[in-house]
Amino acid sequence: MPTCIVLRHAKAVAGLGIADIDRTLNDRGRRDAAAAGEWLRANDLVPELVLCSTSARTRETLALLDVDAEVSFESGIYDNDPDGLLTLVAQTPDDVGRLLLVGHNPSVHQLVHDLTGSAPDRFPTCAFAVIELPGAWTDVRPGAGTLRATHTPKD
Repeated sequence: MPTCIVLRHAKAVAGLGIADIDRTLNDRGRRDAAAAGEWLRANDLVPELVLCSTSARTRETLALLDVDAEVSFESGIYDNDPDGLLTLVAQTPDDVGRLLLVGHNPSVHQLVHDLTGSAPDRFPTCAFAVIELPGAWTDVRPGAGTLRATHTPKD
């Protein structure tokens, strides 16, 4: 069964005087991203493929996860459209067993809800959800997934 891990980027610096797409992580965000990578490795959840937004904060989050996986930077993730994210997930190649999507709220939180029919009440920075999907990636549809785990920096 395919597994989709949906991750919200780690905590970024305030946006004053910086274009939103160029915002980088603050100290807490860097610590949280590194810890999230440790959690993924410790729980045997290292992805084979990563779909990552093109923003600086998502790229930095991904780098600090330190996972050895193929990466595709997708500008559409930055658009924050949950339907677009669902389409990207459904286009995952059949040979990928574990996918990581690194994006932004509110769309990543909505994607977790759409895939599973449920989601945590909050999805703070550097939170992620592990979703098991039946069948092939092309069969991905709302409500088809099962939420297997969630993790936040405070867990």
